[in-house]
Amino acid sequence: MKNNGKDSKDTKESRNYTNIFELSSAISRGLSLQNKIMSEEESFDAAEHIINFFGYNDRVIDNMLEPEDRDAFYTMEDIGVLQTEREETTLYDGREWRIHYWILNVKRVIELSKMKVKVASLNNDSEFEVYDQIPEDFWKPPQ
Repeated sequence: MKNNGKDSKDTKESRNYTNIFELSSAISRGLSLQNKIMSEEESFDAAEHIINFFGYNDRVIDNMLEPEDRDAFYTMEDIGVLQTEREETTLYDGREWRIHYWILNVKRVIELSKMKVKVASLNNDSEFEVYDQIPEDFWKPPQ
């Protein structure tokens, strides 16, 4: 077999598909880069939610999204897992029509899923000792 100058790792990285586990990992790591924490179960649910829209495609038309779904998609866009694209066409009567799409950014999903993220621990942090000095009744609402 002839070597065309690319090793198998480069070929593997240029794939245009992902799976739910890789997407889940990418979501979790992407959010942690923004100092947001999502449990493993929550990130898996988010990945499943996204995969249900895309199926075997790499794009989804925006019209099919409910407002709650669109909010989730914007969060995924913030971490780079999804991108937006629009297409303009001229209708028969001369009006312009825009179609908005969401695109699964597989390259970024792969990149995030392989990223090593260090999770800082806040156990026994001296910065929080000040709260131990405040009496318990201070936290109760006035009656």
